[in-house]
Amino acid sequence: MFGALDLSLGQLGDRPVLAVLGKSLALTLALFAVLGAGVWWGTDALLAAWAGKWHGALTSAAAVIVTLLAMWLLFRAIAIAVVGLFADAIVAAVEARHYPAALASAREVPFARSLRMGLASAARSVAINVLLLPAYIVLLATGIGTAALFLAVNVWLLGRDLGDMVAARQMPAEALPAWRRATGARRFLLGLAVTALFLVPFANILAPVLGAAMATHLFHRSRR
Repeated sequence: MFGALDLSLGQLGDRPVLAVLGKSLALTLALFAVLGAGVWWGTDALLAAWAGKWHGALTSAAAVIVTLLAMWLLFRAIAIAVVGLFADAIVAAVEARHYPAALASAREVPFARSLRMGLASAARSVAINVLLLPAYIVLLATGIGTAALFLAVNVWLLGRDLGDMVAARQMPAEALPAWRRATGARRFLLGLAVTALFLVPFANILAPVLGAAMATHLFHRSRR
């Protein structure tokens, strides 16, 4: 895992990788800006009738609080979904440098399929965490149970999504379930490593791109 991270860091300066980093970061921030504007508009409409002269200040405060909370809770899911739209370029760059034979046999992932995978990734992350809310609440009494379950679930989700970004170039969709079952432990470790990057300030900005590159190394090394 450390070898994959080291190799991935070494390609951060590659033009295709930098292009994906810039586009994915811009799109992620734009989505949160739209969310903030939507919250502001909705809150303003609700408060205008009864909050009087205070409704402007309350609207702004609500928009800031909700947007910051959403960024804290959803940044990982949104960032991975967004980078998934452009992940093909990162995977191709890693394959070109380290796995030229795999690059020669790879199939470019159509944008429509990348979009479906990205939306499915975000929806799966939100849905599973919402379904687990009762368990999170119950486990608050244990002190660490909530954090442990949240970490385990989201590490698994992250490992799945990153692995699929690479596997989609090398195998048909119907082969993915069997491949996921065969590589569960390896992908869990990948998810754990990238989750740790998401917890580090500034490194969390690079985490989606580094995660896609690391997933490429782990995929091809597992097939050797």
